[in-house]
Amino acid sequence: MSHNYRIKLEWTGNQGNGTAGYDLYSRNHKVSVENKPELLLTSDPAFRGDKPRYNPEELLLISLSSCHMLWYLHLCADANVVITSYIDYAEGKMEIYSDGSGKFTEVVLKPEISLLNPSLEAKAIELHEIAHQKCFIANSVNFPVKHRASFNI
Repeated sequence: MSHNYRIKLEWTGNQGNGTAGYDLYSRNHKVSVENKPELLLTSDPAFRGDKPRYNPEELLLISLSSCHMLWYLHLCADANVVITSYIDYAEGKMEIYSDGSGKFTEVVLKPEISLLNPSLEAKAIELHEIAHQKCFIANSVNFPVKHRASFNI
């Protein structure tokens, strides 16, 4: 079985001269997905991006965090481990090379989780590893995705 996804990405940063010079265009763009709100995007502010907009690096981190959480909640529900809150303070590290290229070298997911039944903490910890193994996005990247969960009991 396979799933296919489609988006429309449109650069909106032409300020009258196209890409006639590195300083003459905006990095702003938008993404549309059918029947969903439009996303306003840009590059990281370090690369001339518009700070209030999301950038691709943030979206990658968001995707990893969201995918892990969704799998984790699913597995907890199946295992009767009742989660009452889940907040992830994920962090990603990206290295930039002298030629301007770069890559993510690590992401650490740091969810803070509240359990209804504290005696199930060991099972809740175990389910993180299974969620990691099942996460579509984590399985698609070439850098380590770690998780350091803490539980509010």
